[in-house]
Amino acid sequence: MAPRTTKPTPSTAPAEPAVCKPCGGTGNVPTTVRVGRKRRPVGQQDGLCLNCLGSGTDPDA
Repeated sequence: MAPRTTKPTPSTAPAEPAVCKPCGGTGNVPTTVRVGRKRRPVGQQDGLCLNCLGSGTDPDA
């Protein structure tokens, strides 16, 4: 019986995770702040990205 030979497996670098599209990888999305009876927009504040839950990586990738 012939001796068994094994080939060394090539080491590959881990792939970068895909970036979340709505937040662009930051984990925050801008949310419009509205005030008054007519609900006029006054400014923006940062809110948690509901797609990636703040991690910045695409959950579907």
